[in-house]
Amino acid sequence: MSSEWTQTTVGDISTLVTKGTTPTTLGHPFQARGVNFIKVEALTEDGRFLREKFMFISEAANQALSRSQLCRNDILFTIAGTIGRTALVTDEILPANTNQAIAIVRPNPSVVRPRFLRYVFSNPSFTRNAQSRTVQSVQSNFSLGELKQAKIALPDIAEQDQIVKILGTIDDRIALLRETNITLEAIALTLFRSWFVDFDPVRAKMDGRVPDGMDEATAALFPDEFESKETGVLPKGWSVCPLYDLATYINGAAYKAFQPNGDRRGLPIIKIAELKAGVTNQTAFSDVAMPEKYRIQTKDILFSWSGNPDTSIDTFVWANDPAWLNQHIFRVIPYAPNERAFILQTLRFLRPVFTELARNKQTTGLGHVTVADMKRLMVSKPTDAVLEIFNIKVGNIHERIFKNEQQILTLALLRDVFLPRLISGQLRVPNPQKALGSAHVN
Repeated sequence: MSSEWTQTTVGDISTLVTKGTTPTTLGHPFQARGVNFIKVEALTEDGRFLREKFMFISEAANQALSRSQLCRNDILFTIAGTIGRTALVTDEILPANTNQAIAIVRPNPSVVRPRFLRYVFSNPSFTRNAQSRTVQSVQSNFSLGELKQAKIALPDIAEQDQIVKILGTIDDRIALLRETNITLEAIALTLFRSWFVDFDPVRAKMDGRVPDGMDEATAALFPDEFESKETGVLPKGWSVCPLYDLATYINGAAYKAFQPNGDRRGLPIIKIAELKAGVTNQTAFSDVAMPEKYRIQTKDILFSWSGNPDTSIDTFVWANDPAWLNQHIFRVIPYAPNERAFILQTLRFLRPVFTELARNKQTTGLGHVTVADMKRLMVSKPTDAVLEIFNIKVGNIHERIFKNEQQILTLALLRDVFLPRLISGQLRVPNPQKALGSAHVN
């Protein structure tokens, strides 16, 4: 830690440190739309907001909860249950409010840049210190008093700006890549729905039209009529089959079978947490000789079939190095290379269906999709020629998404290496004001 930096506390550099209240305790129910209400589950480990996890309150409820109305540049820090998730409030989520599980820190802009303070809060040493001071009851709790008294080292504004520029450039690039992937995934989903759900190319040919956005060679691969099947009408020559018959599904091994170690010996054990956040310091490893079917490789399709229906039931493409697969996750192996894009997109398209299936069997907050469910789910399967062209067109989109994901992992690793060194002063950056001062003296 640099001796030139000011030693201070969170309370001393903030104009407000408070927390919210659950609106229902004041007689205000949640509603379908309205003012954004942010709970812990809407904050990710890497400082993002999950808008799909927002709840909503009325404007009257927001006024009743005036103490916890969020403002631009507020810093959020989770203090109950999951300790230490943090995010910077931006205009995009306002108006918004929060509950008692999240602390609101309003930085004094004359002494600290909000984004710099957010990086301080996300420094692993700050989070570990908070977690070590929690009080255990029904769930872990970190008090506002402890947060106010938390010590930090603060460089001058010029050096804060330099640190924010370095870390912020990385985070901004990550955000752009994520936005690009959202767009690419939407394109892939639209094409899948058009071809295999709405059958737009077939309907166009039946009407004597050229399918929209499709070249003549691709259009020729689609029939110009439907035929009746037991499950309804399908393009002529296509078949219908259970989802489970599209690929080989290999469930991961029981966690204890890996004899997990914390010394990072062997390969990481991939649970649902790793599917979301990648391999972290919390990931256990195993050097036990396990059957090869449990070893996942880069680019494997993974389907998590158990957990929270809204956040855990999902399909992923593994972007990291080889690892061991834990139970509750299927490794999905296509029967033929040209079927990969179709299978991956089918699983992603059916996510809302999986969510409802899991919710209907939900116990203690967890739900699951069974093999029996997957055998009952019937899907249309096109001819090999259509599969081939779809694999080329959408497979290229999937490949771009995958490369972006790998770049995100690389950038996040770089940021996580720099952040603790920059925030502690172990790694110094040029101070423009001091540099100018030295030049003037000379």
